[in-house]
Amino acid sequence: MQSDIIPARRHFLARSGQVVLSATAVSLLGGASVAAAQTSASMEADVGILNVALGLEHEAINAYQLGAGSGLLQKPVLGVAVAFQSHHKAHRDALVATIRKLGGKPVAEKSLDDYAKGLNAAALKSQNDVLNLAARLELGAANAYLGVIPSFRDNHLGQVAARLAADETMHWTALSQALGRPLPTQALSFGG
Repeated sequence: MQSDIIPARRHFLARSGQVVLSATAVSLLGGASVAAAQTSASMEADVGILNVALGLEHEAINAYQLGAGSGLLQKPVLGVAVAFQSHHKAHRDALVATIRKLGGKPVAEKSLDDYAKGLNAAALKSQNDVLNLAARLELGAANAYLGVIPSFRDNHLGQVAARLAADETMHWTALSQALGRPLPTQALSFGG
């Protein structure tokens, strides 16, 4: 129902000659300084990036849950998976706290069944299948964190993203070694 209201509202605004203003413009009209308006817009952009990162952390937590609950992981590997899941939970908690501190609303976690479908958990038939899935997700997360660092308006958030990327890279390295894969032979293998 709300989607029906939005086009009608846009049509009304267009017919009345009014212009939809950005958050920065609205802040300026409300008497805020240019710096405060830019800060507000910057914070909104940063919250958006952080919510994408939070979505990745939700996915990783649930992927490790699926792996741990599959019965496919042997004891030493299961312990590593649980440890990595705890890292992702700490990442999640830090991201949620930061998003809230910036005045944003953290993206909600989906159900375990939704993640199972999205990750094609039914195809996991062996420990290596689980490790390959985890390694793929860790590599994707490392590259995502490295890729967003320049986008943050707040340099401190870029530093946090770099630290998260380091954790994801460490996870990928450990998983790759468990799979018997060679380490990258070239420098600058991540974030490209």
